[in-house]
Amino acid sequence: MIVDIKYGKDEIQKTEIPDKNLIGIFYPKDVTCGSPDEVINESIDNPIGYDSLDEFLNGGEDIVFIVNDGTRPTPTAKVLDALSKRMDLRKARYIIATGNHRDMTPEEYDFVFGKHYDELKDRIICHNAKESECVYLGNSKNGTPMEINRVAVDSDRLVIITSVEPHYFAGYTGGRKSFLPGVASFRTIEANHRLAMRPEAQALALDGNPVHEDMMDALEQVKGKKIFSIQIVMDRHQSIYKCASGDLNGAFKTAVGWAEEVFCVPIPEKADMVISVAPYPMDVDLYQSQKALDNGKWALKEGGKIVMVSKCREGIGHETFLQQLSSSKDPKIVLENLNKEYKLGYHKAAKMAEIATWADIWAVTGLDKKLMSDANMTPFDTVDDAVKEALKENKDAKIIILMDGSVTIPMVN
Repeated sequence: MIVDIKYGKDEIQKTEIPDKNLIGIFYPKDVTCGSPDEVINESIDNPIGYDSLDEFLNGGEDIVFIVNDGTRPTPTAKVLDALSKRMDLRKARYIIATGNHRDMTPEEYDFVFGKHYDELKDRIICHNAKESECVYLGNSKNGTPMEINRVAVDSDRLVIITSVEPHYFAGYTGGRKSFLPGVASFRTIEANHRLAMRPEAQALALDGNPVHEDMMDALEQVKGKKIFSIQIVMDRHQSIYKCASGDLNGAFKTAVGWAEEVFCVPIPEKADMVISVAPYPMDVDLYQSQKALDNGKWALKEGGKIVMVSKCREGIGHETFLQQLSSSKDPKIVLENLNKEYKLGYHKAAKMAEIATWADIWAVTGLDKKLMSDANMTPFDTVDDAVKEALKENKDAKIIILMDGSVTIPMVN
């Protein structure tokens, strides 16, 4: 069977896999989507926990929106289209929830704000974790110092536009994640992400997940603030499936249920080889593409091979995590080194090194091959080359392909 695998924004890699070896090609589940405008409008008009958006906005003197950056597929522009019929968008300010990501490119600003960008660009603030003024809200129960962008903390009306899908250590994206780490200080993000080293910090896990607990603790510090959220669940084609609006936690809980419908995918058995694709725009760099590895591991047999497919358009992402991955050829020693101290990015290295203790990590990327080899990943020019090598070693190897590995959670029936 010839399989077309997306690579980068527009490229395709053709891969031949014998039918007897292929367990299956898996995507997030197909669901029925209605008109995007109707889904969003109906949600905003029937908010959870509020009588109406008008009632929420009434009396607001300092309205602040928190929106996702351009590395997320959130259809913010569509939501702004709907909101523009209900309010004057220029009466608000807009913070880009970059977390510790870089500022957005011009193309990404156009993607996030759409036709509203020219009108709103003087109202937009791009959060900078190291430079933006943040307010200390106390320590979380896990000991994380909670420092949040002053613009968000001082607002009297906060509107959060985000999307919800599984996240490899926060359980799920969306909701509370826009606040912390979205507009948190570097010190806060680093302390929060250190908790990702704990085994309780996994995809789908909320109860007992210390990373999630930090996010909820931060919201508790501003529980008197009026917050209206618009949380979208996308399907595998990046179409809008569902939208939950209103109270942040109520909308988040509703959206999590819908996200499970889409992204938790049954598989018949684990495979000897898992090809996990980080599709555009999740292929921005190695740091972000790691999510495809972490999700793919749930479909892999011990001793198997996992192939991350990602162009890594902008390179590594964080040098610190790559340096740690390259600190030893023995992934167990890498893990020992990581446990001695923590810097932001080490959690990514820990998640990758943990996989490398029980499986082989292969990679098809646009990165330097020696760099990848030094980081305990075997580089290949194409997916087809990797498949041929795997079948040379084991002609009966069973193969699974996750076409959207960054958000697909495979679950054995």
